[in-house]
Amino acid sequence: DHAKAIADYFATMLDTESANPLKVLRAVPNDRRDYKPDEKSRTAWELATHIAGSDLWFLDSVCDAVFVYDPEVENKRTAELNTIDDLVEFYGREYPKRIQRLRSIPGEQLAKEVDFFGTKGPSISFLGLANNHGVHHRGQLMTYLRAMGSKVPAIYGASADEPFQGA
Repeated sequence: DHAKAIADYFATMLDTESANPLKVLRAVPNDRRDYKPDEKSRTAWELATHIAGSDLWFLDSVCDAVFVYDPEVENKRTAELNTIDDLVEFYGREYPKRIQRLRSIPGEQLAKEVDFFGTKGPSISFLGLANNHGVHHRGQLMTYLRAMGSKVPAIYGASADEPFQGA
């Protein structure tokens, strides 16, 4: 029962939060998607596809109660996407399906102990990390936007480019 309550809490939060990645992804200019601020950095496109792919991967992994990351699988997931519009449409379509799936998983499955790259715990306990991972990479991508000639969307408050409209 506890795992199901935690899943419901996170599903509601993640569902509300899902508007923010879409705002950031939409702000990436398609003609500048190869931009990266440093040789060690990912390109805007690499970050954008990582955000979309890993958000789905985390929710699938929690629901499946198994964490196995394969970069080739992530690349295949987004390989058919050629533009920012494609990526936005993909994320907008697929992410809500994962939230719906999370809501449908039995508590026993969510409470199953898993190994997350050496850290063990109930599968459900990694939903906070899933959110934080997305926020981390979204923040990285937001720092690229002005340098790419775009505007920074308001996320948790106003930006210099957009007033905050509330959650």
